[in-house]
Amino acid sequence: MGKDSKPKDAKGKGKAGSSGGDDAGGKGGKGKGGKSADGLGTCTYVKARHVLCEKQGKINEAYKKLQDGWLDSGDKVPPAEFAKVAQEFSECPSGKKGGDLGWFPRGKMAGPFQEVAFNTPVGAVSAPFKSTHGYHFILCEGRKN
Repeated sequence: MGKDSKPKDAKGKGKAGSSGGDDAGGKGGKGKGGKSADGLGTCTYVKARHVLCEKQGKINEAYKKLQDGWLDSGDKVPPAEFAKVAQEFSECPSGKKGGDLGWFPRGKMAGPFQEVAFNTPVGAVSAPFKSTHGYHFILCEGRKN
């Protein structure tokens, strides 16, 4: 089912640095030289929130709520507003905490989830995507090495 492939619904920047390996640099280069200008795919830790739903229809409904309020007008979704959507729609235990996953290192999350989390710009919301746990979208709140 292509669980190791890139999520097809992820935004165009989803290909920056194909992580998956043990190289924390993400680009295969050494240290600072392999770092991309925007830092996507090159950090070691990400702070993120997410919404998880078993059914694609439900995740689309949750995502539409964000689109109608912010994304369609080009605005960034405030974490507090994302948290409200997560509390309403997410089927993950983290939904009670507004979808907050806190800081997590590269290698902790499985396949597509890690790819999207580490390649979503800070402040941006990913497009919905499928993982082994269901359907998600992610708000990236920060990144650090």
